[in-house]
Amino acid sequence: MVIRSQIAGVGSYLPARIVTNQELERSVDTTDAWIVERSGIRQRHIAAEGETTSDLAFEAAKAALAHAGMTADDIDLIIVGTATPDHTFPATAAKVQARLGMTKGVAFDLQAVCSGFVFAMATADNFIKAGQAKAALVIGAETFSRILDWNDRGTCVLFGDGAGAVVLKSAQGQGTTADQGILSTHLHSDGRHYDLLYVDGGPSSTKTTGHVRMKGNEVFRHAVVNMAEVVGEALAANGLQSTDIDWVVPHQANIRILEGTARKLAIPKDRMVVTVDRHANTSAASIPLALAEAVNDGRIKRGQLILLEAMGGGFTWGACLARY
Repeated sequence: MVIRSQIAGVGSYLPARIVTNQELERSVDTTDAWIVERSGIRQRHIAAEGETTSDLAFEAAKAALAHAGMTADDIDLIIVGTATPDHTFPATAAKVQARLGMTKGVAFDLQAVCSGFVFAMATADNFIKAGQAKAALVIGAETFSRILDWNDRGTCVLFGDGAGAVVLKSAQGQGTTADQGILSTHLHSDGRHYDLLYVDGGPSSTKTTGHVRMKGNEVFRHAVVNMAEVVGEALAANGLQSTDIDWVVPHQANIRILEGTARKLAIPKDRMVVTVDRHANTSAASIPLALAEAVNDGRIKRGQLILLEAMGGGFTWGACLARY
């Protein structure tokens, strides 16, 4: 018998305000057709004034706990993947922990930008497999609208705000791919490409928050190759083929990246969960948002094999293969 990290519940939260491409046309030198053609995005959610990343994370966490039929008393680990924390410190996860009324265990943030949720899932999985946690809240939460340069049409139209959460709990498995739970995780980084996607600010360098800067064509090229390779790595590690996957839940960066990855892996587009048209790129929140949507609408069912994959600034990229 082996210890597996089973997905006990999922939850999500999106800010109430929806900003359409048509609304952006009135303030940014862009058009709805231009945005849709290059990204597939038609709208995004934007946090209200005073609405913070921890607010979004807290709402997603409550939904995930309710879905799992658990309470904060059952949790001993909270990891928040975010590139837009409420404060430089303490961790956003600590604020979520306090608001949930959780007084035991550990809470911390993890920063791997758009790969943050996959990195957080891998970290929580390792805590559970090592016996250091019995149940974990893994959250991806972002208020990326706060770090956008609204005069840069190449980036400001691509991102949105939101949060998603997953409850993982320790369970026994047989050690086969038929087990329910996380089968394997695969993480990578390559700091040589730091300047292709970054924020031009920070407390140590400029003492300002800064804005997102991106060389889109270069990021696209690396994303398709890296995500296809890490998916292949996850399948090979488990002796599986792409035809064994029931659902791919990818980071929602750009519809062209999603379609390019699907072609490279020969995975039908109808087995890929897509929310980028309505959510835009919500960085670390995009995968758990998409996962929660597909679970709640009945597409993803218990016993199905799901693959989570992402790439973000750094570069960072990774995959998580799990049987839901």
